[in-house]
This record gives sequence, C-alpha cells and structure tokens, in this order.
Amino acid sequence: MLTQTIDTRHGTANQYSFSNGNCLPYTGVPFGMNYFAPQTTDQKGSWWFHPEDRTFQGYRLTHQPSPWMGDFSHVLFTPVSGALSEQSLFHTQSSYRPEESTFCPTHLSIKQLRYGIQSTLTPSMYGGVLTMNYQQKANGLLLTLPGRYHYEVLDDQTVAIEVINFSGCEDPDFTFYLVLSFEQPFTTTQAQATGEDGTLLLSFTAKQQIVRFGTSFISQTQAHLNLLREKDLQPNDYLLQSQQLWQELLQRIEIEHHDAQQVATFYHNFYRTFLFPQTFYERDEQNQAIHYDTLNKQVRSGVLYTNNGFWDTYKTVYPLYSLIAQEKYEEMLEGFLTSYKETGFLPKWLSPDERGLMPGTLIDAVIADAAVKKLRPDLMPELLEAMKKAATIQSDNPNYGRQGTTDYLNYGYVPSSYHESVNHTLDYAYSDFCISQVAQTVGATEDVNHYQQQARNYQNIFDPITGFMRAKDTQGVFREDFLSIRWGKDYAEGSSWQSSFAVYQDFAGLIQQHGGAKVFEEKLIELCNQAPTFNVEGYGFEIHEMSEMAAIEFGQLAISNQPSFHYPFLFSYIGKPEMAQPLIKQLLTQTFHSGTDGYPGDEDNGSMSGWYIFNSLGFYPVTPGSGEYVLGMPLFDKATLHLSNGHTLTIESSPNYPQQQFLHRVMRNEQEYTKLFYRHEDLMTGGTIFNQLGIVPNAKTYQQEDYPFSLS
Repeated sequence: MLTQTIDTRHGTANQYSFSNGNCLPYTGVPFGMNYFAPQTTDQKGSWWFHPEDRTFQGYRLTHQPSPWMGDFSHVLFTPVSGALSEQSLFHTQSSYRPEESTFCPTHLSIKQLRYGIQSTLTPSMYGGVLTMNYQQKANGLLLTLPGRYHYEVLDDQTVAIEVINFSGCEDPDFTFYLVLSFEQPFTTTQAQATGEDGTLLLSFTAKQQIVRFGTSFISQTQAHLNLLREKDLQPNDYLLQSQQLWQELLQRIEIEHHDAQQVATFYHNFYRTFLFPQTFYERDEQNQAIHYDTLNKQVRSGVLYTNNGFWDTYKTVYPLYSLIAQEKYEEMLEGFLTSYKETGFLPKWLSPDERGLMPGTLIDAVIADAAVKKLRPDLMPELLEAMKKAATIQSDNPNYGRQGTTDYLNYGYVPSSYHESVNHTLDYAYSDFCISQVAQTVGATEDVNHYQQQARNYQNIFDPITGFMRAKDTQGVFREDFLSIRWGKDYAEGSSWQSSFAVYQDFAGLIQQHGGAKVFEEKLIELCNQAPTFNVEGYGFEIHEMSEMAAIEFGQLAISNQPSFHYPFLFSYIGKPEMAQPLIKQLLTQTFHSGTDGYPGDEDNGSMSGWYIFNSLGFYPVTPGSGEYVLGMPLFDKATLHLSNGHTLTIESSPNYPQQQFLHRVMRNEQEYTKLFYRHEDLMTGGTIFNQLGIVPNAKTYQQEDYPFSLS
C-alpha cells in the first residue's frame, strides 16, 4: 500500500527531509508537468518554503527545480474568508500547523487557523482539483498572478488565466495557460483584467467549493482540452489516480528493515528520484504528443522534458532508471534528442529551456549509459552525431555546447583563462570516453579510437608534484600560488580536493599518474582524515557547499555535493574496498535522515536521493557509460527490486546491526562472488544477492580482472 511507503498521516511534515530549502514537499504525479507545494513566505525569493515556518500563504503551482534556478510559470492559490483589508499575501496569509498538515506526493491538506478553512489539493498530470471547506458565509479564492497576466471570466463558474513569468527563457513572451472550473458560481469585482504582478479574488457564499483546473504551455484551447479530459472526475478519483501512479513506481523497490525510521528515509529519497525531469509535452485532440519550442517560438510535435541539470543527475538518477524505469528513460532520450533538433545542441541545464550552467556536457554520460545497456539503439546514431557536434564545434551562444571547445582541441585541455577550467577539462575527457562508448555500440570504429585517446586528456593537467589537477595557461604553465583548499576560480563548487578525482573513465591511469597504488592510497587517506577546511578566495565569500562540507566532519569528502559522490569507491580501484565500507555505512546513517535536516547538502533533481538509494542497496554506478556498479556496503536487511524487464532481484544482508560495518562475503545466486563490481546485464537477470556482514575487515587480494572498469 502507498501509505506503507509514503506516510499520508497527519504529521507527515516530519516524514519528509528538507535541507537548506532545496528539497520542497512537492505534490504531483511522477515526472508531472506541474508540482504543488505550500508557500510559507514571499520575502525570501526562491526560498519560499521552510518546514518550520507556521505561516501559510497558499498552494503554489510551481515549476522550480531548484532555488538556484528559480521558478517559472507559477501561480498561488489562497483560500480566504471574510472581509480583506488588502488583496496582498501579507494581509491574507494565515497561521497553520505543519505537524497537523498532510504533505504527501499524492496530495496536500492544510487547515488555515485564521479562517478555519480545511482544504486539499490533489494533482493530475496537466491539472488537478482543489477542495475547500469553509466555516463562514463570505468566502473566496485569491489567485496571486506574478509577472504579466491576463484573465477572462468565461461564465460564473469558469475563468481563464494567462501568466508570463520565468527565471530565464529564449521566448520573452513564454506563456502559461490556466483554466479553472468551479462547482459553485463565483463573482468578481476585479476590474484590471490585464496587468503585471496582480491578484484576482473569486468570491462565493458556498461553504464547500471544488475547483478543477487544467493547464498548458501551448494555448488556452489546450488547457481547456486538458481540463475537459478530467471533467467527470470527482476529488477522490483524482486522489486514486495519483495514488496508483505513485504506488506503481514506489513498489518497484520493496524494503524490509528492523529500523522503521531508516525505511521512511529510503522511501522519501525514492520518491524524490521520480520528480525530475518534468514532462514538457502535452497531448492534442488526436492524442499525439506536442510541445512548445521556446527557441523557435512555435508548437511542434514530439515529446520534450525540462527541469534537469545533467551535471548533477547523470551520476545516479539515470542509472537508477536503467534498472527499474527503463520505459521513462527511453522516452526521455527521445525528448533530449528533440532538444538537439530544435536548438542545435544537446541540453545541459533545462529550466524551462537551456540555461547553460555548470561545466561539461554531461548528458553525454546519460546517453552512453543507455547505449551500453541497449536502451533505444534506434536513437544512438543521431545521438552520437549530436555528442560529436558539441565536442567539435564551438557554439556562438555560450549557453549551448562546450565552453572553450576550440582551445580544448588545440591544447588538449581548457586553458586557465576560462572559469572552472579544470572541471571543464576533466568533464570533456569523460564525455569523450562516453562518445567512444556510444560509437562502439553503432560500429563507428574510427570514432571509438579517436575519442578513447581524447579521454586521456585529463593527464595534461595533472601535477605529479602536488598530486592534484591544476589549471594551465596556453603556454602549458600551471597557475602559480597553488592552494589545495582554495575553492572556485579553476574549480566548480569545490577545491582541488573535490575536483582532482573526476577521472571516471580511467582510475587505473590516474593511479599510475600518482605513482602507483600505495601513493594513491595515501592520498585518499589524506583526503578523508584531514579537517574540512576551505579557503574562500576563489569566490570571495563562503558558499553553502563549503558550509555543508564543514558541518558534517568527514574531511574533504564533501558528500554534500555531487563531485564527491564516488569518493568512497576509489578504494576499490586499489583493491581495498574494506577501507570504504565503514565510511559508506557512516555516511548513510549519519548524514541522511527523515527529519528537517534530512540531507547533508544539495538534493539536486533527485541526484543525492539516487546516491542514497544505490548505496543503501550495496552498489553504486561510479562510471555511467561502463555498464558497471561497484560494490559498496548495504544498509537494509532485505531489498526486492522489480526490474524493468520483469525479473526480480532480491538482496539480503545479515547480520545487520551498527557493529557490522564490513562486507565479509557476497553470494550471487548462491555462488560466492569475488569481483568488486556487478555488470548491468547480470543484475537484470534478477536472482539473489546475499551479503554476509562482519565486524572486522576481510581484506583480500584481488586480481586485476576483479577491479571495476578502466581504460588503462
């Protein structure tokens, strides 16, 4: 049952994890076009919700993937009663009790203490229903319409609205369409039907009001069509449909464990991995997929997705989909190819369209991981050409493609004149590996050889004296005044400690660059066992990632941000996984919770949730595009994975208490398993994994073939 996995009881605010405002209590169908969340303040910009606030301003229809990106096409629904001195959020907000409210993936239910109004909002893919129960005679619904807006009262039960607000978009007139249908008639005295940053008060005397609504990014006609398809649904029908959609996904991994709180943490993280990317297409009258192309400003056919930063999500989210949600992964690939066809480049950070943030073009890893796992082979020739275009052609628009492409091809690295040049170089080398992997699946041998060679370009910026990746100028000279803990400038959201091990495609080669396994081991020990200190000179101030790393006291292993996600597994590449196992268990149990401090840092688009999911199962996709998962340290007594191909994989771990911090022995289908990684095709056959856990390390001598993938 859904209520066993995602708690729908009152008090659910404590069931969800919120960290630095990045993790909102989103309600919506999985991968929905819209999400809804309670807004508690309009005074903090994109940080408009906090779980400890006790003020409710309304239900926010939101498309915000991250506070750093901001919201777009948002509207606020606020039930009200009685006379209002002003139609502003300050004058209409109400106190509420979060602990008595329901924050659930399937619905939100809140009582406004000022008015005595109990309301419930239940979403659908393209709309939803808001049910409001009033105590007074004079009641209403206040709509806050940020940005440019226009509304039209079609009759005494229907209103159509258009809003234009976005954080960034190729189309300055990008419009969101909304039509609301009321069960009971309303009146409005609002005179300004067109304006900017306005409100609309719809008044009625009914003590119960049900409002169904449809939305669209295409047209008001499409919004009406989306609403019409749900006109016969009762509020409970919306809820049942939402429950069924979430239930089907959340049952794909079933957890059994002696600690119910850890089970709750798992399912909160699991739910988060199905929120992004968001659907950005709709269905026309013939039920064909259509979407709005913001660059060319026209409606086109085909599927499209938005709200995703591939720098974050390629590491965990898509590898998880490859196991249990292949059907969505395959459709998303089609949507990403649509983006390429319309803009000329594959997307990097969509919200709603290309924002051009973060280094690299790491959608390449999403494509390569799909290719080696034989997902959508029909798309791979076109996707390969799209990947190669970004690798060879410098876009005139810096939002698209790689930065410094020409210089990278000329020097074999991105020079220090480019911001975050070290990360650009490392990410391009990894992307080149990903291109070679896709080329291999389509038989493009020349491309395989060329891009495998380029995948070793990371060696061009490695400094054997310091043991770090360092920025070079066009003359091949390292930047002077090096400080290993200085964040920013040449590094993205970290220092050289957080950036110098991003060689996913060739850890064996990186170890050789360091001078061998012993030196590399000493470097990893130094990374973990030092204080989490940092220097702010590169940014000029302390950014939140610095604060989060310092807060948890795990040395320079900044699990608070995506670049460090693979760090514990580096020990496996020197044949010493036992050095990582207690570390992984401590990270899982000490830095992830189901309370208000639920994450150690940024939960970006499901990426950190995906890290937790994989590691709690006992393996992790260190190198997307290799088809491998490196063994780690399982958390749960039993996990049952219902794989996309219909097979079932059962993972059991015993004895499983805090003192068992090591993996003593692994049995795969009742046979002893000695490799340090699983192959994707092996896991997809289902069967069983039994992890015998121990209280002391079981150090073994591993053969090279037992090590995970590496080019060298």
